[in-house]
Amino acid sequence: MNLLSIGASYRTADVAVLERLAIPESDVPDLLQKLVAQPYVGEAVVVSTCNRVEVYAAVSGFHGGLGDICNVLSEHSGIPATELAGHLYVHYGEAAVRHSFRVSSGLDSMVVGEAQILGQLRDSYHAATEVDSAGRLLHELMQQALRVGKRAHAETGIDRAGQSVVTAALDVAADHLGGDLEGRSALVIGAGAMGALSVATLTRTGVGPLRITNRSAERADRLAEAYGAVAVPFEDLERVLGEVDIVVSATASTEPVLTRDRLSTALSAKKDQLIVLDLAVPRDVAPDATDLPGLVVVDIDSLAASRRTHPAAAETAAVEQIVAGEVDNFLGWLRGAEIAPTVAALRTRAEEVVSAEMRKLVSRRPEFTEEQRADVSRTLHRVVQQLLHSPTVRVRQLAAEPGGDQYAALLRELFDLDVPLATQANAVPEIGGKA
Repeated sequence: MNLLSIGASYRTADVAVLERLAIPESDVPDLLQKLVAQPYVGEAVVVSTCNRVEVYAAVSGFHGGLGDICNVLSEHSGIPATELAGHLYVHYGEAAVRHSFRVSSGLDSMVVGEAQILGQLRDSYHAATEVDSAGRLLHELMQQALRVGKRAHAETGIDRAGQSVVTAALDVAADHLGGDLEGRSALVIGAGAMGALSVATLTRTGVGPLRITNRSAERADRLAEAYGAVAVPFEDLERVLGEVDIVVSATASTEPVLTRDRLSTALSAKKDQLIVLDLAVPRDVAPDATDLPGLVVVDIDSLAASRRTHPAAAETAAVEQIVAGEVDNFLGWLRGAEIAPTVAALRTRAEEVVSAEMRKLVSRRPEFTEEQRADVSRTLHRVVQQLLHSPTVRVRQLAAEPGGDQYAALLRELFDLDVPLATQANAVPEIGGKA
């Protein structure tokens, strides 16, 4: 099996495409099951955030795996496969490993260095483990990716430039409000992970008074209590919209929460503009509402076009160095894993030879007692184990080095070992391939 990652992000697709590709949390288990039911896909993890949708998979072939995953994404999104292909990026083998580590460390984020992606990756990995769609290869990849992300934040200053997409959006909002957000009234719509992050960020910025609304009043109450904000009933949304300067909308709704009629009514009650930071995918602001007088909408497309989401070059270089080293380590693990079934087959062959020779000895020397036979058998096994110990330890070491994937094939050829392809595919990931 080999690693394949396929996805679309703010780099390759606009919000209109991303919101069609977006996978609601409730749909993730079914999508994972569809993926692993495909002929070429053995394992799968799905990541869906406000600015990316990605599939990490263990596949038995590049072209077959690519076709299988694209077909599933096309069916889910309703976007024809030929059209979807223009928005996708594809990474295979070593490139897939590097991409996953760059994602986890925040190098591929819209706000470079943001830490939120770590939690999103962790949630995606847990979702895959719950439906058993992650096998040995993706378990190892995801665990290492999470560790690499933690290293990047602990050992560098990659996250100093901007903590999240929310901070970048607030920077844009500040430009529209004269550069200062302190004392500005705000409303957060949604009490999920992004909503909670928005409340925390707004509180640190000095925005206030701050209100929170959510379809589930209980979640809004808990979040408001934690940050000293005020929870308002969702039924009062239209009224509250007309009383605030900034709105951060981050719901999981599949339909626009801020319709043209709702926003038009709110704007009619205001004397100045209303800044809406739409951080939801699918979008919370209805597309036909964006031209309303007095309404300023900052969405994922706006943020992607902004130039304030990148930290110092020295910090990104430090993280790139961490990623490069960790990729080499992971590839070493892969190469070491490749030799394991062959070494096991070699030891099995040795045991078979010992057993065959013991049967011959017993037939020739029937006068041997059970104790004598056992003593001879133990001696033969010790000799074989001692002979194989150093070569098998050394071959594992060599296999973990660059170019080490040749050793498994050499052992199979030298000792005429029969290692089933299924065993190699499941326990011995291949290296390299098309990127």
